[in-house]
Amino acid sequence: MANSLIDRFQRWFDYERDAHAKVLASLETVPEERRSDPEFRRALTIFGHVVAARRAWLGRLGMAPLFKGQLFPAEVELSQLKDDCREVEALWADAYAKLDDDDALDRVVEYQSFDGNRFRNTVEEILTQLFGHSWYHRGQIAMLVRASGGQPAMTDLIYWCREPLT
Repeated sequence: MANSLIDRFQRWFDYERDAHAKVLASLETVPEERRSDPEFRRALTIFGHVVAARRAWLGRLGMAPLFKGQLFPAEVELSQLKDDCREVEALWADAYAKLDDDDALDRVVEYQSFDGNRFRNTVEEILTQLFGHSWYHRGQIAMLVRASGGQPAMTDLIYWCREPLT
């Protein structure tokens, strides 16, 4: 069980990595002949957006170079999406290793949004946003995978962390 808030965020990150792997596997279940359909293409774009947003926040946190790509990438290919997801998750694993106490979550970060406006938030608010953002879009992707003839991933947190009773 997570003792500190940092530990809890780390646990949620572990859950996110598993959920993202399940989403990628669910995209693989879409029949080849349906992979040019608009629903499947949209699912790839949305997951590409999730990965891009996670990369952008790393840059805003000063834990990676600033993100210069598209927030909603077009013409995303599944193989590239897998590589991008692995890369971003490795960067986040390194970032979490640097968040060594709960005080790190109180740090205020100033950044520029994609529309050019400037804002500030705490690291805790940013990490919380990341999880909500991913949950929201995983639901959209699940619907699009089903519409494309594939099997949506079961990514609910409760399924990931529940302990069976014997």
